[in-house]
Amino acid sequence: MNEFIQVIVSGILIGGIYVVVAMGLSLMFGVTKIINFAHGEFLMLGMYAAYFIYKFLGIEPYTAIFIITPLFIVIGMIIYKLVINPIVDRKHEIQIFATLGLSIVFQNMALFLWSADFRTVNLSYSTATVSFGDITISLARLIAFLAAAVITAAMLLLLKYTYVGKALRAVSQQNTAAELMGIKVKRIYLIAFSIGIALAGIAGALLMPVFYAFPTVGAYFSLAAFVVVVMGGMGDVTGALIAGLIIGIVESLSGFYVAAELKEAIYFVLFIIILFIKPNGLFARKEAK
Repeated sequence: MNEFIQVIVSGILIGGIYVVVAMGLSLMFGVTKIINFAHGEFLMLGMYAAYFIYKFLGIEPYTAIFIITPLFIVIGMIIYKLVINPIVDRKHEIQIFATLGLSIVFQNMALFLWSADFRTVNLSYSTATVSFGDITISLARLIAFLAAAVITAAMLLLLKYTYVGKALRAVSQQNTAAELMGIKVKRIYLIAFSIGIALAGIAGALLMPVFYAFPTVGAYFSLAAFVVVVMGGMGDVTGALIAGLIIGIVESLSGFYVAAELKEAIYFVLFIIILFIKPNGLFARKEAK
C-alpha cells in the first residue's frame, strides 16, 4: 500500500509541472484560438535560461523565476508582434505551419548555440529527500510542485478577480461581443500569448533542477501538454489543471507497474479512449465545438 501511495505522490508532483505548461497553452488557445506548436520550445528556452542564470549569476532556478517571468513576457510580446499578429485571423493551416516553423527555428538555434549536450544544475538539495511517514519525496520535486501550485493559484485568481482576467475570459467566450463591450481584443490576444509564453518559461525553470536541458526537450513536454489541454477541454484552464494531475498520476503508475518505456503510450491510449467517449474533452464547455 505504501508503495502505491508513493507512486501516486510522485505522479501528483510531476503533474503539477504539466499543469503550468498546459495552462499557458490552454490560455493561448482559449483566447486567440491559435494552437502554438512551438510551446515546448519556450519551455526548453526557459530551462536554458535557468541554467545560464545559475551558471553565470549563481541564482538558483526557483529564484530565477523572478527574472525569467518578465523576460519571457517580453519575448512573448515580440514573438506575438512578429509572428502571431499577422496570422491571428488567417486559416488554421497557416497558423499551424507558422508555429511549427517557429518550433524548428528554436530547436536548431539551441542546437547551434549550445550543442546537443545534456545540461543540468547541481544544487545542494538536488538529491535530498524528505519523509512523511513511510513516504519519501524528492525535495527538489516537492519545491517545484509547491511553486507550481502557487503559480496556478495566482493564475486562477487573476482570471477570476482582475479586470484583465475578466477580459481574457470574455474574449475566449465571444470576441465579437467583447469588442462591442469596449474590450480591445488584439491587446487581450497579446496579453494572453505573453502570459502563456511566460508560464512555459516558468515551467522550464521549475524543471531544471530535476531534469536535463537539451534542444529537443520541449517536444516531450509539448506532447504531454497537448494531451492535457485537449483532455481538459480546449481553452478550459480549470480543466487543464485537473487533466494535468490525472496525466501525471497515470504516467507514474504505468511507468512503475507496467514499463517505463510504455508510460507515454499508456496515457495516449487513455487519451484516445476519453476522446471516443467525450470528443470535446472531460471538462469542455457546452458550447465548445
